[in-house]
Amino acid sequence: MKIRDFSLLLLVFIFLLSASDAFAGKSKVQVSASESDATIYVDGVRMGTGRVDIVVLDNSCVTVKTEKVGFLDEMITFCNKKNAAKLPKTYYIEMRRDDSYDASIQLDIANIDMEIRTNKPYDDAWKLINQIVVSYIDAIEITDKETGYIRTSWEVQSYTQNTVRTRIIVKLGSEDPLSFKIKLVSEISRQPLTSVKADELFREWDRVLRKYANLNSEIQSRL
Repeated sequence: MKIRDFSLLLLVFIFLLSASDAFAGKSKVQVSASESDATIYVDGVRMGTGRVDIVVLDNSCVTVKTEKVGFLDEMITFCNKKNAAKLPKTYYIEMRRDDSYDASIQLDIANIDMEIRTNKPYDDAWKLINQIVVSYIDAIEITDKETGYIRTSWEVQSYTQNTVRTRIIVKLGSEDPLSFKIKLVSEISRQPLTSVKADELFREWDRVLRKYANLNSEIQSRL
């Protein structure tokens, strides 16, 4: 093949390649998040952190999601369609603080039976525990002095992207020496306004709302 023919063939190939891209109509958008270590997903696939380049094919849409602990998930959909707004070359996502995270604290006592011993007589200890429990959650679902069992109703708090439910469970540990097991149950649904009865949507959380953070230490110090 002559050099001239090869050059002509190369030009034709480049032209066809360019025409193919133009026909496909794909567009690129550089997406960056305000948090440089935020994880960025495109249609559920992890693409990177902080900043990524995404490709939106002709007549299609992609959904971009950013995640970081302590911040709200942010989502944006880009569409490359005839009647859609023109895609930007760059897009900046300002991430907002997670109000449920800021209203809570991480504690190693969440969802764990914590044993607390006391030298007080059973009646005095039982009365005191009841007083402390209702000062945190005043709706008692079950109480049985003979077996030393207390379970409060769920206390629910809804946030922007989360619902937190909390309850207290007290069980008699032993009678000699006298001890009780206190469990602070903390669960989340990862969506707002979740019904407290939707058990299947909740899962254990290793954080507790700040207003319950002193429960165990208060019972321990007062017993």
